[in-house]
Amino acid sequence: MTKRYQEKTESKIALLIDGDNAQPKLIGKILTEASKYGSVTIRRIFGDWTTANMKGWKDTLNNNAIQPIQQFRYTIGKNATDSAMIIDAMDILHSDQVDGFCLVSSDSDYTRLATRIREMGYFVLGIGKQTTPKAFVNACNVFIYTEILAPKEKPLTVKKPTRKAEPKDEETKKFDPVPLLKAAIEMAMQEDGWANLATMGFYLHQLDPGFDPRNYGFKQLSQILKHYSKIFDLRFIDEKGLSVVFSRIKD
Repeated sequence: MTKRYQEKTESKIALLIDGDNAQPKLIGKILTEASKYGSVTIRRIFGDWTTANMKGWKDTLNNNAIQPIQQFRYTIGKNATDSAMIIDAMDILHSDQVDGFCLVSSDSDYTRLATRIREMGYFVLGIGKQTTPKAFVNACNVFIYTEILAPKEKPLTVKKPTRKAEPKDEETKKFDPVPLLKAAIEMAMQEDGWANLATMGFYLHQLDPGFDPRNYGFKQLSQILKHYSKIFDLRFIDEKGLSVVFSRIKD
């Protein structure tokens, strides 16, 4: 009875992949990211399987039990894959089969879909390239850039000014996490001025669904705060055998 109850209450995730906007070599890591939020019970990929660019998916689909959904392109220049994936997502949504969705695409056409799913109270994880429009990124609860999942790819690093050339203002803002970290600490701050990192993580995704320490070359939030030790303090407290981490902005 206990096992059956645990299976029933475990969060279930529907993984829906836009085959025209995803890479077969990343599917293992995509499944890993989605599995962090629940059991991936529905796995579907959409595309026109009669085209040459979809042939690279064959072995990947078989090995990961992903169901290919055929969608012919009836008109040149029109992406029928988007419509098929949106229709399936809404069918799954109203069938009450899952607790959340993982939408894999870099296409802005899924912005309204992600928004609608969130409006219904479901969790939305987005996965796509850094070129993904901000509207789609912000429509998700959490968004992960594929560049941090790709093998042998250099992680994003904070751009530092050099003597020969100063970075552009927009470039500096894009890669500078400090303003976002400060805002999250202020939102999670307790009366003593310290903020729990778990609470910080929640507010960081509220402020920017695409925030991830791996975008800056760090595995954990505590590591990126430690990197900026001149700006932030860290405090570790043992509570019931568990280490709880707090941070604050230095005076």
